Amino acid sequence: MRIESHPILDFPKKQEIFFMFEGRKVSGFQGDTIASALHALGIKTLSYSIHKKRPRGFYCAIGNCASCHMIVNGIPNIRTCITPLEPNMIVQRQENKGVIK
Repeated sequence: MRIESHPILDFPKKQEIFFMFEGRKVSGFQGDTIASALHALGIKTLSYSIHKKRPRGFYCAIGNCASCHMIVNGIPNIRTCITPLEPNMIVQRQENKGVIK
């Protein structure tokens, strides 16, 4: 799910970062946001709508909508599309305005 080869641009290899997503150890790369790392892993559902519980994914990518809100290190409503990935983060999908499951 990542662009690895491009006719004009170079993509130098970056340091791998490990973090936890819903109890699983997964990885991204230095410079990723949480949402971009999850998207690259094929994880498209980041949260669920409050009333109808429909899946929400990567949408605006600039922090203006609520589609990427997740629970990060126990803190709800983190905008994962603009939050840089850090080693050992604990990330969970969010439901019900950030009530931890």
